[in-house]
Amino acid sequence: MEYWLFILALVSYGVATCIWLGFVWFQRDFLHRCAVWTVTLGWCSHTAGLIWQTVAQGFLPVGGLAAALSLYSWTVTTAFLILNWRYPVKVLGAMASPLAALLLSGSLILPRPPELAPILQSSWLSFHVAAALLGNATFALAFLGGILYLIQERQLKGKRFGFFYKRLPSLETLDALNYYCINIGFVLLTLGIISGSLYAQYTLGTFWQWDPKETMTLIAWLLYAGLLHERLIKGWRGRRAALLAIAGFVVLMVTFIGADFWHRSYHRFDTFGRLP
Repeated sequence: MEYWLFILALVSYGVATCIWLGFVWFQRDFLHRCAVWTVTLGWCSHTAGLIWQTVAQGFLPVGGLAAALSLYSWTVTTAFLILNWRYPVKVLGAMASPLAALLLSGSLILPRPPELAPILQSSWLSFHVAAALLGNATFALAFLGGILYLIQERQLKGKRFGFFYKRLPSLETLDALNYYCINIGFVLLTLGIISGSLYAQYTLGTFWQWDPKETMTLIAWLLYAGLLHERLIKGWRGRRAALLAIAGFVVLMVTFIGADFWHRSYHRFDTFGRLP
């Protein structure tokens, strides 16, 4: 049953992407409203699928790359819907919806993992993964906002008021979006790191293994911590903040995907559940 709920979510995200592209071209508010409602339908279906899986398995499905991509797609959509209410950067949906659709497509294509070890069938592990992925999702929106900022800034500096100029919000709005997302994402990522360390102490007997994924996540955390510090103390704004938001998200993506290629990492999805 959850498979068809995910299919409905994927179709909704795809249709919303098409509607948003129409909004970007024609700039009609009713297209934006239609796209938001379509994404909300997909989010509801996606949420129902995750609940169905959780009830069937007894814990939130977080083991394996397929499950992680599905949850990541859901967190991106959740973060976008919240952000659309707080900072309605309408054009952002044209980037967030295809990203959610791409992640969910990968989840449906990839094979399902074997059953997790009983010690990892835990609500605490589910909280750790969910907090980390929600943090990643808000950082993803900061990344997209940073790209939009650089595009708009380039048009303003070059005085090329082309296709995107009237379709993008002001630099101040995009900078505020960046700051808001990074604040929320930093808190969530910190919760993810702390909960993961506590769970590692419970399962492995140590808070920190210097696993490659742990190390890369720490580097990303330090990048975002440095960005927040410079914004608060030195008033960093604009281009530098956008570039650091982009750099931090690239590190997170290398961490998320690269875990499968680091043979020393117990965070590898194909060996997840077999403790060192």
